Amino acid sequence: MTEITETISTEKSRTAISVQAAFIVIGLLLLLLAPFFFYPIFLMKLLCFALFACAFNLLLGYTGLLSFGHATFFGGAAYFTAHAVKEWGFSPELGIAVGVAGAAVLGLIMGFFAIRRQGIYFAMITLALSQMFFFFCLQSEFTRGEDGIQSVPRGHLFGLIDLNSSTNMYYFVLAVFVVGILIIWRFINSPFGMILKSIRENEQRAISLGYSVARYKLGAFVMSAALAGLAGAVKSLVFQFATLTDVAWQMSGEVILMTLLGGIGTLIGPLFGAGLVVTLENYLATSEFPVTIITGIVFMICVLIFRRGIVGEFYASRLGRKLGFVYRR
Repeated sequence: MTEITETISTEKSRTAISVQAAFIVIGLLLLLLAPFFFYPIFLMKLLCFALFACAFNLLLGYTGLLSFGHATFFGGAAYFTAHAVKEWGFSPELGIAVGVAGAAVLGLIMGFFAIRRQGIYFAMITLALSQMFFFFCLQSEFTRGEDGIQSVPRGHLFGLIDLNSSTNMYYFVLAVFVVGILIIWRFINSPFGMILKSIRENEQRAISLGYSVARYKLGAFVMSAALAGLAGAVKSLVFQFATLTDVAWQMSGEVILMTLLGGIGTLIGPLFGAGLVVTLENYLATSEFPVTIITGIVFMICVLIFRRGIVGEFYASRLGRKLGFVYRR
């Protein structure tokens, strides 16, 4: 009887892997063909915010830490990259590296103070520190205040590929997006990621097992900040500017909305959430009806009907379970 059960379990596991692999291949093919059917700038914005939402989900969904200050890393990296590329003449890849490093340092500083508290106190500390950084950007000379850093050159990637071409820029953004998602996948499926999940489920038990919870939280915070910075750095090259909008508290609220809509604790949930929000903002931008109200209505509907988020509900459904998806949140 045990052997039969193990055989069935193995077959289900293989089926799940095959189905998930098929979804990944189809998704990549759609992304490769997308610029021939949709506006490349819109697609690049969607990919940047999808990566941003996945980076935030790494902290909320897999560590259980709700940050209200992730705009600091997204917008801070945008400023660092824009300044490095425009004022220092850095190549785009070096400019992005500067942005990611700057976001990681900001994450280390903010996380050092924030992880000392839990729950709403943690969230409020991240919000307060984020607002401090916002006012720093508002008054700092290198950020150009309310004007922001404009006319940022895209340059040539590795001195060879001209990123001023929308097609070249799109595939570069897509490559960065895929690398970012692979890093997140490897991170959450590593022993480090398993410990983060245990901290999320029962922090006191993780402490009793001898784990240094504060260090693991700080590591997750810095990783999440660096990946959010990667999204912000690339976004500054796509739109060729960095402004206060990128570091405002509304940006932190927007990424929380994206993650909740898609489904926290799922790898691809934030992708769907970001796609939904960015698409609404893009196609309703010229509408006389306020986009924020429509987004709010969509959020209310999803909260009432899809309590686990769109992807989370699919994973938990009968069809999702048959396909081998597991919702553990």
